[in-house]
Amino acid sequence: MPQVLDVHAVRAWCALALEALGRDREEIDAINVYPVADGDTGTNLYLTVESAVQAVEAVFAGLEPAPPALPDVVHAMAHGALIGARGNSGTILAQLLRGMAQVLAGDPDGEGDHSESADGDSLRRALRRAAESAREAVAHPVEGTVLTVAAAAADAADGPSADCADVARAAYDGARTALDATPGQLAVLGRAGVVDAGGRGLVAVLGALTEALSGDPVEPAGGRGVHHARVAVDQPLECADGEGPAFEVIYLLEADDQAVARLRTRLDGLGDSLVVVGGDGLWNVHVHVDDAGAAVEAGVEAGRPYRIRITHFAVGDAHTTHPASGSAPTGERAQRAIVAVVPGEGLAGLYSEAGATVVPERPGEAPGSGELVEAIRRAHAREVVLLPNDAELRHTAAAAAEQARTEGVRVALIPTRSAVQGIAALAVHEKDRRFDEDVVAMTSAAGATRYAELAVAERQSWTMAGICQAGDFLGLIDGDVAVIGEEVTRTARTTLDRMLAAGGEMVTLVLGDDVPDEVADRLERHVRETYLAVDTVVYRGGRNSALMLIGVE
Repeated sequence: MPQVLDVHAVRAWCALALEALGRDREEIDAINVYPVADGDTGTNLYLTVESAVQAVEAVFAGLEPAPPALPDVVHAMAHGALIGARGNSGTILAQLLRGMAQVLAGDPDGEGDHSESADGDSLRRALRRAAESAREAVAHPVEGTVLTVAAAAADAADGPSADCADVARAAYDGARTALDATPGQLAVLGRAGVVDAGGRGLVAVLGALTEALSGDPVEPAGGRGVHHARVAVDQPLECADGEGPAFEVIYLLEADDQAVARLRTRLDGLGDSLVVVGGDGLWNVHVHVDDAGAAVEAGVEAGRPYRIRITHFAVGDAHTTHPASGSAPTGERAQRAIVAVVPGEGLAGLYSEAGATVVPERPGEAPGSGELVEAIRRAHAREVVLLPNDAELRHTAAAAAEQARTEGVRVALIPTRSAVQGIAALAVHEKDRRFDEDVVAMTSAAGATRYAELAVAERQSWTMAGICQAGDFLGLIDGDVAVIGEEVTRTARTTLDRMLAAGGEMVTLVLGDDVPDEVADRLERHVRETYLAVDTVVYRGGRNSALMLIGVE
């Protein structure tokens, strides 16, 4: 029976691609000379795929034990890559995955069907659509780049086989051949004696697809046909155009198609390496410019830009935010800092007032390890306490901490699973205390805080508290559904009673924008009348926060 591409194969592909890029990241960084010799293409591709993996895993986790549908998985993969895309090559890879998803999910523009698996013909069309959509997203396509490699992969996959493994193998082989030819197509590559870094990363991703479908490891791409494809990391590399723009500007943008069309024209006049990918109201914008402020202002005129990231090419790996919200750290390092992942703008303000460097967590957009590393750098301290505030971010935070340690920062990861545990940890933080003692005190305070969240059920499902219906309010205590209710105040009160049955001295309530003040008043009154020795403090989570968070210390 011919091999098909189903949800499990897509999941395996994402995991294998992340593994391959993690293995090849330093090599790809080392050969990065186009469009700018900034030595981060491998890292950017890794972070882009890491975001895709997180999105795919979230879809599987949300539906376990039942598997999700193929359209849901490929859309999650593409969306995760879009919101996590880094650099020129990462942005193009996100568009390649989006093009594939359009066909594999059966979207109208993708000419696919709605089956639960894709055959060889669907995969061929997906590869073709990927190459075409990526080329369309680049303002001025250049041959000898990842675009050339993607087109060659689609050409090579064009054949009669109905077996997805055969199609993937043909695409991989075609991509490798095209990669070997890139030094002869782009002069800057030929002078540096390397293949295109973005194309090298795409070959790794296609190799992972081949392995996921066939079950057999592929031959590594490095060194095939181009014996000089490896360059020492510390070797100076030539920039593509000599004196190019000073800044790389990247941001996510919420805007309609007409506004984005105008934005493309505006940004094309400001700089080069313009890539705008996405659709359906959400876009990832990448451009190299001399006037970073003008590039961001153009985004503001088009819609709502966020996750703004500006890199000054002259300072290597220095990363800054938009000038309105901060700048690259300079001067002497602080002794100690707190870095925290926080859901909701209101809580972000609370954490910031307490002195923490905040990484925002938006619904469905968990930060990657690279974003956490950047926040640690931005904190500019010798010692950092990292609060992930989410059980799902444990491994991501651990990877970020390990990376920061290699850069000389002493990092302690406190495994907080909710923002209310982070609040408890911050309350006992003392910067003048010895680092180990401070970490122990903060860890103890977080561990002594039980946490709960109120959420709304999206569908009928089985839970530990029984069967819930779509629209029911759920009280999740320590991550498990403990209460099911039809009204928010009653559900919150029952959840509180369950938590306080084991004792407590302090209740923390964090209310989302959709929860009226009278709900907090009723809950405060209930605690005051029922539990005489228990105090209550209320915060507003603001936009993008959970419906309600509850902490009991």
